[in-house]
Amino acid sequence: MTYLKLSKKPKQFQSFTGVTLQQFDAISKDVKKQYPITEKDRLSKRKRQRKIGAGRPFDLSIEDKLVMLFVYYRLYITCELVGYLFDLDQSNVNRNIKYLEPAVKQSIPIPSKLYADSKKISNIQQLQEFFPELIAITDGTEQPIPRPKNKKKKKTHYSGKKKKHTVQNQITINLNGEIIHKPSHSPGRRNDYGILKIKHPVLSEELMVFYDLGYLGVEKDFPKQISIIPYKKKKGKELLDYQKEWNKIQSKIRIRVEHVISRIKKFRISSDTFRNRLCRYDTISEIVCGIINFKIRWKQEFIVIP
Repeated sequence: MTYLKLSKKPKQFQSFTGVTLQQFDAISKDVKKQYPITEKDRLSKRKRQRKIGAGRPFDLSIEDKLVMLFVYYRLYITCELVGYLFDLDQSNVNRNIKYLEPAVKQSIPIPSKLYADSKKISNIQQLQEFFPELIAITDGTEQPIPRPKNKKKKKTHYSGKKKKHTVQNQITINLNGEIIHKPSHSPGRRNDYGILKIKHPVLSEELMVFYDLGYLGVEKDFPKQISIIPYKKKKGKELLDYQKEWNKIQSKIRIRVEHVISRIKKFRISSDTFRNRLCRYDTISEIVCGIINFKIRWKQEFIVIP
């Protein structure tokens, strides 16, 4: 499998990589610029006796390595199978992907970049461009992991909700579906609100932040923030008509975050049992979220207004 062969079949290309051929070419163009810089930084950290650039060159071109990374993220097949498809040894598959990831992060709008940009907003007009209708939506999701060997991790990462060992992710999006904030992963034992207390995004006080009922108490703990949360039905009582109507309006807004989570999970590396080391989890999930943001911005640029 090579970029040249796969690019001749655009439908299969999108199915295998999760992006269109045009989107891939745009990302690849930036990755080619960033890769020499990130490689120089990586090699400069070690005490080298040889000059940077010496030694045997990589077998694959940057485009082929980027295809391999996207295929691995999208399909999450084993490294043995990836190596067979791209004519590489398993260890070289891991090495190629790991070395390319920093350049990919620099080339796409990952959440940490957008969150840093959101803090630079100085007026209400810029805020509305970043958050249409001054709305943000926060929600959490879980991903299973193999049963840890460490006794402490067995307890901290066990999710009573999923009845398995998991890691928790929390995202904050705008109405366009762009992921503005995604903190580092948390153990599966923590609930959504427990994560929010520890890793609460610092957003403008003019924003309305929508939550589901898993975040009960957010209005009291964060009084300066405009928190929108549904009415909860009390035991033995029914909600009033206006409360039901308000809950429906909220659900129509909050459904957007569910759609974003669905897009993330189409990359099976973010939905299947995570087989890689957890120390790499945040880098991989940041890149997946960055790809989603890139695809959303790509569509916005090509919308034709009648």
